[in-house]
Amino acid sequence: MALTSSRYGKGRVRTLRLVREGARHVVRELTLSVMLEGDFDGAYTAGDNRTSIATDTMKNVVNVLSHRHPDAGNEAFGGIVAAFFLDRYPQVACAEITALETRWTRLVAGGRPHDHAFTLDGNGRPLAHIVADRHGSVTQSGMTGFTFMKTTESGWSNFHADEFRTLPDTDDRIAATSMDATWTWDRPPDDYAVVNARILELMLGVFADTYSRSVQDSMYRMGEAALAAVPELREVRLAMPNKHYIPINLAPFGIAESGTVFLPTDEPHGQIEAVIGRA
Repeated sequence: MALTSSRYGKGRVRTLRLVREGARHVVRELTLSVMLEGDFDGAYTAGDNRTSIATDTMKNVVNVLSHRHPDAGNEAFGGIVAAFFLDRYPQVACAEITALETRWTRLVAGGRPHDHAFTLDGNGRPLAHIVADRHGSVTQSGMTGFTFMKTTESGWSNFHADEFRTLPDTDDRIAATSMDATWTWDRPPDDYAVVNARILELMLGVFADTYSRSVQDSMYRMGEAALAAVPELREVRLAMPNKHYIPINLAPFGIAESGTVFLPTDEPHGQIEAVIGRA
């Protein structure tokens, strides 16, 4: 039998980097995954561990690099980790680093952002994903689980009809989703954090300010807007599950439908995905 592919690594490596700028502190919390490919077949096929790097070692490397680079942004830090494994260990052919940020927002006290007190920002987690080998690297940025809605200016009509269709047409519904979005860079921007924030703002603006004929319609135009505004981008990948809000029938209580009370549900949900790239 042949071993056709393999990789291994360390998951959920959590690190908080604290930068002390006098009285003002900066917090950067990440959860990283480190996955390696290379000359490790012997561990699988012959019980030979001589080239294997312990996953505990991978965790230790992340912690040491966190100490050395406390102020590196998500994408930069992921690239530093990937480069370390390629530079230090000749048996490594490819390093894949995924970094999910836990966002801490400055607490406002006395009308001003506090120097060293923070609140947890629970809407979505910034993502950096780096795949590096000895020929180069690909960097992606994005968000996971970023949740948003609008309560009108959205419809779903003129879709395929057969004996299994039960949904009626509507030109006015609540549209809500918990979006996973990643965008792939052709070249680095001047500032990842600034441009990432701009991309998210652009996409949310399209969602909020234009009529949506479907989730598909909105997501395509959201990706299109990001690509048009940011020339460093190669493509945008979006996954936007439908979070349904179903009008509750209050007719048994003598109350006519008024578009006021809804049942929130996301099980089962529509799963809408697309990749928007340059022609």
